[in-house]
Amino acid sequence: MPNAIWTGSISFGLVTVPVRMISATRSLDVRFHQLEESTGARIRRKWVSDQTGEEVANDQIVKGYEFEPGKYVVVDAEEIAGLKPKASRQIEIEDFVDLSDIDPVFFEQPYYLVPEKDNAKAYRLLSDVMEEESKVAVGRFVLRSKEALVAIRSVDGVLVLEMMRFADEVLAADREQPLAEPASEPSEREKEMARQLVTSLTATFDPDKYHDEYREELLALIDKKAAGEEIVATPEAEEPAKVLDLMAALEASLERAGAKQAKSGRAPAKKAAAGSAGASKTTKRAPAKKAAAKKASSKKVASKRTRKSA
Repeated sequence: MPNAIWTGSISFGLVTVPVRMISATRSLDVRFHQLEESTGARIRRKWVSDQTGEEVANDQIVKGYEFEPGKYVVVDAEEIAGLKPKASRQIEIEDFVDLSDIDPVFFEQPYYLVPEKDNAKAYRLLSDVMEEESKVAVGRFVLRSKEALVAIRSVDGVLVLEMMRFADEVLAADREQPLAEPASEPSEREKEMARQLVTSLTATFDPDKYHDEYREELLALIDKKAAGEEIVATPEAEEPAKVLDLMAALEASLERAGAKQAKSGRAPAKKAAAGSAGASKTTKRAPAKKAAAKKASSKKVASKRTRKSA
């Protein structure tokens, strides 16, 4: 059983559900250490003063906030401690909302909430009702001396807690410049071809289908070097093809998607009828009904990579 990051309870009304919080993900990034080239020894980082160039002892380091370039306000540890929220062992649920009401940009990090021993009934009650009502619980609690905003959802009987960003932490997408110019409105013909392309590429989400190819190739390289194999430089990547105009790009994409579907045995999407300069009115397609949102369930956890021995 994984170690619990936090233990406490979920509280809604007068009902409490004792739980333990464990990580729902793991990082598989390939990490390197810095070594001295001539000896292979690890290199350690030191805290050095910008003014004297000498190393500074830990008991001489204080916290400072830069309010203007080169100007700092020093804040004592006692002052910070006085402002920290009181430690709590409860996730206070404030609202139950629809999952579709929460933009995924607010989600930050998932965790599993597992029931404490002999308290499975209250856990099952909350999980079942939330799943049946298609609701997500939004609340907050204190983790590592910081108040955290969270969303809790039920996935196949398991409560999944999503750490969330507060509203003022999310930046507007168009804060630098407008996303599109008024004159860039796509034509109905372009929209029709784009719809067909989206339809031809529509599939059921399967997380096992997607791999971090760079990480896999990097680990394979490390295995070969560890085994003493000689590494031959790979050829340089080809230059990207010239950007076609939008209509030509859509047509080429539809042809490639059709060939891919034919190879896989799927029925290719019908190609849009070619428009003519003298055509009369273009009949608009009735907008497709929005598909009912499927519950996302991450049942499978990426299996641990077994590296071949040298």
